[in-house]
Amino acid sequence: MIGRSRTDRSPLMEWWRSIDRVTLGILFALIVSGLILSMAASPAAASRLGIDNPFYFLKRHIVFAVVGLTGAFIVSMFNVENARRIGVLAVICALIVLLTLPFVGYEVKGAVRWIRFGGFGLQPSEFAKPGFIVFAAWMFSVRKHSPDFPGVAIAFLLYLVLIFCLIQQPDFGQSFLLTMCFGAVFFYAGLSLGWMAFFSALTVIGSIGAYSFLPHVRSRLDRFLNPEGADTYQVDKAIEAIANGGIFGRGPGEGVIKYKLPDAHTDYIFAVMVEEFGFLLSMGLVLLIASFVARSFRNALHLNDYFSQLAVAGLATMIGLQAMINIAVNLNMAPSKGMTLPFISSGGSSLLALCFSAGLILAFTRKRPGAYGFGVT
Repeated sequence: MIGRSRTDRSPLMEWWRSIDRVTLGILFALIVSGLILSMAASPAAASRLGIDNPFYFLKRHIVFAVVGLTGAFIVSMFNVENARRIGVLAVICALIVLLTLPFVGYEVKGAVRWIRFGGFGLQPSEFAKPGFIVFAAWMFSVRKHSPDFPGVAIAFLLYLVLIFCLIQQPDFGQSFLLTMCFGAVFFYAGLSLGWMAFFSALTVIGSIGAYSFLPHVRSRLDRFLNPEGADTYQVDKAIEAIANGGIFGRGPGEGVIKYKLPDAHTDYIFAVMVEEFGFLLSMGLVLLIASFVARSFRNALHLNDYFSQLAVAGLATMIGLQAMINIAVNLNMAPSKGMTLPFISSGGSSLLALCFSAGLILAFTRKRPGAYGFGVT
């Protein structure tokens, strides 16, 4: 049987032999963890919204998890060139939808970030992030081989267009994350200190401008810096839930704060986990996410292809930064940004886009001939 499997050259067996099974296993564990937490938070969310089915959000989460994992599997089967093409296609399609969003999108909580397909609301900015990272990595890799190619200028132009679209929604959280990821890819590409200084100055100027001219940004930052007299209900309840959890938690399904937290199943799922499962298991989940990011970086460091290195490192940075921001908001260490916990929070667009990102990482890090340095397994 073992010999037969080694001689089996079917696409599925070739995929299984070449895929990084550690990364794949961590991804699967994260998806399962998200489903368990969705099971804990779904009844409270359904009750708050007057939905009769207590597991309405869990069922939705299962559907998106299955679709997302299927998509990750399909993307991971592509070679590097085709994976790059689908990444670039993702940012082009997302940009087209973002440009038309003011005319065809619908408003939720004062922001026009979604477009509706039947009963599903799609948030194109979620797919713009991984697509843009792949595009930027491609531009920087082409520039490395052809120094006269204006790859940096092209990447900067697309970045500015995306930021303009995101600010129009408005969505400063995604703008901030996209900026940080772009800066990280800049850093990994080893571009000059002059470019880095320019990018840093642009970020500072943009942040000051956002605070000065965008009321919702100023409001959120002011509430964070001066909480006295401000509406900090969700953050206060999240901190209360975390305090209630202690070391070992109240027990699965025994949390009470989730019935008072409007976004318990999305932005504040980490607080729900700490209350029910305790600090120790919650740190286990954090380590699981960190392991996915660290494993991706480890593979990126050993890849021979410059583009794949940048793309994998950039995508891993995106996932890691998003997790850090979400947890920081739950702990009241950062102003609220409406950002999900990767692979864990309920949210169709976010989960699908993150699975797409994981599929790209798996595709770029497959063990193909010449993909890795000598002796790397």
